[in-house]
Amino acid sequence: MLRTTLRNVLAHKSRLLMTVLAVCLGVAFISGSLVFADSTTAAYRASLTQRYAPVSVEPVSPPGAGPREARSALDDALVRRVAAVPGVASARPVADGSVALAAKDGTPLRPTGQAELGQAYLPQADGKDVHHPLLTGRAPRDGNEVALAQETARAGGYTLGDTVTLAVDGPVHTMRLVGIVGSNDPRVGRGATLAVFDKDTAQQLFCAPGRWSGIELTPAPGVDEYTLARDVGKVLPDGRAKAVTATARTDQQSAYIASKSKSYAQLPLLFAVVSLFIGSLLIVNTFTLLVAGRTKEIALLRAVGATRRQVARSVLAEATLLGLVASALGFVLGLGVAAALPAALATGDHPLPAGPLVIGPLPVIAALTVGVGVTVAAAWLPSRKAARIAPVEAMRAAAPLSTATASRARAALGAVLHAGGVGLLFSLDGADSASDAAVNSALAGTGLLVVGLLLLAPRLARPVVRTISRSFTRFGVSGALARNNALRDPRRTAATAVALMITTTLVTGLAVVQHSASRALDAQAAAGLSADYVISADDATSGSVDAAAVRRAAAVPGVTTASAVADSVISAGALAKEVSGIDPRTVGKVMNLHFTNGSATDIGPDRIAVSHTFARDHRLTTGSTIEASIGPGQPDRRLTVVGVYDDNPTARDALALREDVQRQSFLRDSLQRVLVAVDPAKTPADLPRRLRKAVDDSPLLKVQDRDQLVREQAGTAGTLLDLVFGLLALGVAISTLGMVNTLAMSVTERTREIGVLRAIGMDRADVRRMIRLESLAVATFGTLLGVAAGLFSAWKVSGLATGAIPQYTFSPPWGTLTLTVVLALTVGVAAAALPARRAARLGPFEAVATS
Repeated sequence: MLRTTLRNVLAHKSRLLMTVLAVCLGVAFISGSLVFADSTTAAYRASLTQRYAPVSVEPVSPPGAGPREARSALDDALVRRVAAVPGVASARPVADGSVALAAKDGTPLRPTGQAELGQAYLPQADGKDVHHPLLTGRAPRDGNEVALAQETARAGGYTLGDTVTLAVDGPVHTMRLVGIVGSNDPRVGRGATLAVFDKDTAQQLFCAPGRWSGIELTPAPGVDEYTLARDVGKVLPDGRAKAVTATARTDQQSAYIASKSKSYAQLPLLFAVVSLFIGSLLIVNTFTLLVAGRTKEIALLRAVGATRRQVARSVLAEATLLGLVASALGFVLGLGVAAALPAALATGDHPLPAGPLVIGPLPVIAALTVGVGVTVAAAWLPSRKAARIAPVEAMRAAAPLSTATASRARAALGAVLHAGGVGLLFSLDGADSASDAAVNSALAGTGLLVVGLLLLAPRLARPVVRTISRSFTRFGVSGALARNNALRDPRRTAATAVALMITTTLVTGLAVVQHSASRALDAQAAAGLSADYVISADDATSGSVDAAAVRRAAAVPGVTTASAVADSVISAGALAKEVSGIDPRTVGKVMNLHFTNGSATDIGPDRIAVSHTFARDHRLTTGSTIEASIGPGQPDRRLTVVGVYDDNPTARDALALREDVQRQSFLRDSLQRVLVAVDPAKTPADLPRRLRKAVDDSPLLKVQDRDQLVREQAGTAGTLLDLVFGLLALGVAISTLGMVNTLAMSVTERTREIGVLRAIGMDRADVRRMIRLESLAVATFGTLLGVAAGLFSAWKVSGLATGAIPQYTFSPPWGTLTLTVVLALTVGVAAAALPARRAARLGPFEAVATS
């Protein structure tokens, strides 16, 4: 039986190749996702890992204190006190932080997925800093000088003597490059930028004069880090500083890295699930047809003594061999997927860190388990059918693929599941937000809808194909035969079409959601913003707009209003939302605010306006009071609500007086946005460039017009569009394999029939046309079912999106849907190319002789 199994695999290798490729794609995405996740985690760890001292003294932020206030406890006196603790071999103070650099051409110099480091040059007794060895030039001596790491200077195009533009958290600084240094910080070697300042300048930029951001301690021989941390902690000021071991910092970092990299593996896993699901259907179809085509062969084996168990094992052994081959090929292809994913998933502002591929045991085990497991599981039902073939079947022409009872039971189950899915989707009519329960209902309803269609497809195939193939009669006999062939076995037609059906369902549903959400986001951004330009910091926690820059922006010709906004958080109970600090006198000129009650002009000290969603969640109306805090770590205070406005992405969740938010923002007294309105009649052509000059070309800031801002806010929708076309390409690939496979087997089974047709006068062109029209009918059937299911699902989940985006309306992208249908039908015609050529090459005598 083993030799027979191997001979069967070799005899049908061309047919089984398509099945191997389908499983290979699924394995590739799963193994590639796991390798990508491991590689991204390692790259993140490499980008964040730094030279940790065995024990570090770190500042502790008291409630309401900013970063600089937190570091005020770390002064020279504390350094001397810590150094005197028994067991401390050395104590090295540190003044470091984050510095954004501009390249020599003025563009921001942002390292790919890496840190932007700023550190102090701290020479030892010999006048050298072992952590920043000078390569060329000299060390910086005052606030007008800076040194750069060799890699940073090269990336920015700088040479000694050039002027370097940089920013820490607000004003832009220009300094002369006086030195090029090396670094023992591993992050620099992996692409992080590094700027080095003299001690006083570093303290001024990152801490405060005479203060430090940390103290690195080295234990004396025989003293472990935990003992040292405990002893040092006894001399630190309570609540102002703490001693942390390198092990603890590494553990914290590992948890952060795991959370950062986890989400990136979910998208490719979706592709893997889709490809494996469609591939498993292809495997079932392939083995079912193989068993049907080998009925006589299996019956003869049964006649000469093969048991049912041996026959079933023979089929499963073939599946196992296919699974092993597919797993090996899929794993190799998965390495290519893992290498391509960082570029595919990264965005312009948030690139993924680069690094070598990390291949652990899990991807290998997963590739083998999934590849072999899916193939064997999919072949189990066909193996059972093969085992039921009796010896007497050797004398029959063919064996029925299924009984009428099984067909009726399958249809009944499909109807029940389909009705359940429709019912769940209709239950979303009252949903006004994307709650967990609503999302679960949407996913379950869509899943039941699709599975129900899969089971009902054989019953739907005959009436649908009969309708769509009526036009085939204009092609004469070949068209009529193509129609009859598609109708002859509805179950085979349905099994061939399901891959396209699943693909078009997913693509149609996602395309509608993406298009509708994109239009809603565009409308929301346009409705919320009346300003023509926005100057903003990339990160409210580490960047700000200098107040002087706001005044310069207001003085640019053509600018009518430059209204500064301070961004922070407002916390009420367990909920933390975004609050915008505004000037009530000018906000109406730069924001489109629609108040359902109250007014922005009533905003003042301890008086806020809130969005509709915020008011609903906290049951607030105009005149209500709420105990809440503005700013991180601030105590609660009583705030009065003076207005409720429609949700607005520009205004965010709450509006407060700018001075109140500035005092309690992430960076105290800072500004994060400037909304600029202009007079079109007086606007110079180079206004964007003038606005950038007004903010000193700060590498911390970006200047965007309304269109650019809308595109940025629609970034998630753009990612979803990429997902749509990725799923379409994947589904089309697997669908093509399935249709080629099925048509090739159909041609083989109909060899005698084709020979007879050729003998009575049908030419080769008509044979090719017949096969192509049959494939087109199958593709049209699957496409129609998929588009209908996708449109219905997207229509019924509109309520979930409306809860998050009030402007959301069901808006099908007819251009994309037309492209999807055309591509699916093209697949049907293209898939028939090879089987049609093969059928056309059959001579009448050859066909009859070999059948």
